[in-house]
Amino acid sequence: MKNCRITVMKMARYDDLIEKYENPIEHACDMQPGQSFVSKHGEKPENMCDSAWESMADFVRELAQGGGNFYDGWMKNPHSAMISCNDGFRPVSFLIETIE
Repeated sequence: MKNCRITVMKMARYDDLIEKYENPIEHACDMQPGQSFVSKHGEKPENMCDSAWESMADFVRELAQGGGNFYDGWMKNPHSAMISCNDGFRPVSFLIETIE
């Protein structure tokens, strides 16, 4: 199996939705743009957010097994995927790529 690098590409924050719908929470996300993680053999990297991992795990495992070309040519690099976590208030976009 291959390893995959998971890189935080962008982070968004929707304060209008937070104010209207979310109960106040003190700590939501530790990610930073440019931060990267390595998934070894399709496993969750240490310190990866559980919710973010749930959003991307199937893609990481498929890439780790040598698959790719999701949705018939979605990505320019067929051995990669761009996935966002499922936080509707603070979505984080991750680039997942296979590495040697």
